Amino acid sequence: MNQTLGAILSIAGLIGIIIFGYQYMQDTESFSLFGADIAVSTGDVVPIVISVIVFVIGLFVYRSKG
Repeated sequence: MNQTLGAILSIAGLIGIIIFGYQYMQDTESFSLFGADIAVSTGDVVPIVISVIVFVIGLFVYRSKG
């Protein structure tokens, strides 16, 4: 039971990392200032952090004995 729940959480977290990471990269704008490229992100990092937390919790649940 724990392995199934852990696998589901891990997969959901990984999918979230991929989707929200891609959206975050798409919300990044870059411009040139005095010959240097500067990147400014207007994206929200909170969904990525939550996805990482879900992924790590899923890994811990999957690897737990029980």
